Amino acid sequence: MTPAERPLSPFQLGTIYKLQLTSMLSLNHRATGIFLSVGSPFLVWWLVAAATGDHAFAAARWFFGSWLGLLMLLGWTFSFFYHLCNGIRHLVWDAGYGFELRTAYASGWTVVAASGALTVIAYAAGLLVRG
Repeated sequence: MTPAERPLSPFQLGTIYKLQLTSMLSLNHRATGIFLSVGSPFLVWWLVAAATGDHAFAAARWFFGSWLGLLMLLGWTFSFFYHLCNGIRHLVWDAGYGFELRTAYASGWTVVAASGALTVIAYAAGLLVRG
């Protein structure tokens, strides 16, 4: 391939660039960070409602008990655990470990699996506490 035929941007997906696990994990890390930022005001709303009184807390509880609220909580919880696990992975990289391709892929799949498992554990614990 001559220099003139080379793509100018990695965003030119197709026959030249293929999505890889490492690039998808990086994209998802950014997306979960944004989702955590967007979802955090809802957490603050819940905390303020709990401190304000019964009427405000009942409204917040109604919202978080709806299908939309539960879906948002599930997404926020998964985002939290994904961002946490991938952040730990980045700390290991900052220490100079895990750059080999095989290790990078293994740690990437571990992040995905651990995020899912921690989300399930959190919801199972919540159901046990709820009764």
